[in-house]
Amino acid sequence: MHDLPAISTIAQTIQLAIAPVFLLAGIGSILNVLAGRLARVVDRSRVLEQLHAESTGEEHRRYVLELRVVDRRMRLANAAIALIVASAIVVCLLVALLFITQLAGLAFRVAVAIAFVLGMALLIAGLALFLIEINLALRGLRVREELLEREERGSRPK
Repeated sequence: MHDLPAISTIAQTIQLAIAPVFLLAGIGSILNVLAGRLARVVDRSRVLEQLHAESTGEEHRRYVLELRVVDRRMRLANAAIALIVASAIVVCLLVALLFITQLAGLAFRVAVAIAFVLGMALLIAGLALFLIEINLALRGLRVREELLEREERGSRPK
């Protein structure tokens, strides 16, 4: 009969699993932010779709351009969410591997290392897409010059 693991082994395994669990909490927060951004972009797309149908000329062209930006932002946010969720799944597998390795006495060290590196790579890729989405949003938020009603250089307000 196989010996049961000692309490000290279980305690050590729990200590090893704490860092990935904190990582999961951070990933959850990032996913919350991304889901919120995606919801706002979807809401904006619905408004633009309505305005698009009722517009003509230059106004219509501006709505088409903004709809293209919004569509790209939605695709980027969805891809970022998918990568970060995949990262969370890999981190969960990492925690399970840590317990299996320690408690069953199996030599899965390489699998643990691969899971960690893969989880980090997926998280990095997801965060990079998130950064691209943020930059795209900022570029799309330019206020048209004619709406700013700025004074001509050298003239004073009356």
